[in-house]
Order: sequence, then structure tokens, then C-alpha cells
Amino acid sequence: MFNSFNRTSSRLLAGLAALTLACPLWAQSQPFPSKPVKVVVGYSAGGAVDAVARTIGQALSSSLGQPVIVENKPGAGTNIAVKSVIDAAPDGYTLLMAANALAANMALYQPAPFDAERDLVAVSLVGRVPVVIAANASASYASIASLIASAKAKPGGIAFATPGNGSTPHMAVELFERAAGITLQHVPYRGGAQAITDVIGGQVPLVAVNALEVQPHVKSGKLKVLAVLSTNRSAIFPDAPTIAESGFPGFEASVWYGLVAPAATPKATVAKLHAEVQKALQTKEVRERMTQVGGEVLPGSSEMFSALIHSERQRYEKLVREANIKPD
Repeated sequence: MFNSFNRTSSRLLAGLAALTLACPLWAQSQPFPSKPVKVVVGYSAGGAVDAVARTIGQALSSSLGQPVIVENKPGAGTNIAVKSVIDAAPDGYTLLMAANALAANMALYQPAPFDAERDLVAVSLVGRVPVVIAANASASYASIASLIASAKAKPGGIAFATPGNGSTPHMAVELFERAAGITLQHVPYRGGAQAITDVIGGQVPLVAVNALEVQPHVKSGKLKVLAVLSTNRSAIFPDAPTIAESGFPGFEASVWYGLVAPAATPKATVAKLHAEVQKALQTKEVRERMTQVGGEVLPGSSEMFSALIHSERQRYEKLVREANIKPD
């Protein structure tokens, strides 16, 4: 009787052990996705990156048949969010809505907090929103040409506000200064809202931010856009000239957005996510939403996004070194 009980117990334990071992294999065999997908954003809710993430998330939720949850993790210039995704399980269920900081921070922060090209895999570009240079409505210069003339007459005498040291708008103006042969005085803020407030109030004459942030203030007449730093005119500022039209063909500075995943994410999962994003970018709802935030969708291959991250990394490394830019 004792031996019989022992044999039964042994069989039961062996069965439970086999079931336990089989569970992970069963989970792995489930078609992707079989549970909610999380998109991490390294910025606070309500901003441009957050708006883009939620727009894409909603479209993906419909096509994937699973909830797509946006999780905001601001801090350390987006490094907290980036590291959380690098450390996440490489199964396609944790993604990052990345922007230019992904490429810039490897040069801005020393030692480099991560290697985006090694630690992450590009899933898909989503879109871009141009940086704009705007001025207080009463500023004497109404164009890039008049700004350059004023800056050359008084080197370092004209200040410009940005959302912070090393931010994309800061980098954009640094690049523009080199192209135009002028020197401006940088006034960094902790975010675009306060920078815009002080320009409206007259404390600083110029501000460089993404198009979305200045839109309501341009509409109200408190700010005027001197130039949009993109190859094409902005849908929300159709009357504002591009930087190319202002005498700098080939110059562009935009805030780009794209989804990345942990490096070891299966290629098939990356391919499926990429295909679903591409489908979402073709929908009327996503295109209209991107236009509303002042941008445009950017369809393309994962390889194209990888190449962009690489080229942007090189461009920012050179700029950070030459201009001795330090993060806030």
C-alpha cells in the first residue's frame, strides 16, 4: 500500500514537473500577440511624443486585437524609459516610442548610458514634426534674413529659448548657427512651455521648439514663425517659409518618432509589428492626427529607421563635441 502510494505520488510529481516545463514552451508557441502590448514614452503625458504614441497605439490595438497601453516614464532626458525597455523581456510586448534623444543621448551623457544600435532593434519609423524658430510678435525681425542681419551686427546679442540643453530644438539651432555663420545666446529651460511663456512675455526674443507647441500661440497672435526647419511647409503653418526657402537648401531639423524594441526580440515579431505600423500609417485617422500635431507620417523599412539612428548618432556626436554641449 505504501509502495503503491509512493508510485502514485511519484507519477503525480513527474506529471506536474512536465507541466511546469511545458508552460513556458506553450506560452512561447502562442501567436504574437496573445496579451497587451506596452509602449513606453520617455516624456510626460500631453506632449507631442505622447500624442503620437497614443495615436499609433490606438491603431495597433485595432489591428493586433490586443490592448496597447502607453506608459509615460519621464526623467533623465528619456534615459530612464530607454533603459527600462532595454531591460524588458525581448518578446515584442514592450516597445519604446523613441525620438531624437535616443541618438543624441549617447553623446550627451558620458559614459554613454546605452548603445541604441546594440541594445535595441528598430521596428518602424512613425513620423516627424519639424522644429520651428518663432519670435515674440513685437520682435523687430520678421524673417530668417532679418534675424541673420541682426545677429551679425551684434554677435551673441540675440537670445533664443529652448526646452533644455541637448534638446532637439537646441541642437537644431546650433546647427543653424553654423550654417548661417552667426552666434546666438542659448537660454535653456526645463521644457518648452516655460520657454514659450518667457518669449511671449518678452524676456527672450526667440524660441525654438517643435511645431505643435507653438501652434496655439501663433494662432492667437502672440508669436510669429520665422521659419519651419523642414523640407516642406508645415500643414499647420502654411504661410511660414521653410528654412530652405529662407536661403538654406538641404538644411532640415525635425523631431522624428519611431518604435524600437529590445535587441533580442524575434525577427518574426519585429516584422509583424513593422507591418502593422506601416498599415496604421496608411489610415486616414493616423494621417489626420499627425497633421494636427504639425507633422507627417514616415512610412519605410526597419532598415531605413536603423540607418537614421546611425546617421543621427554621428551628427549629434560631432555637434556635441564641437559645441561642448552638456545635458541639463
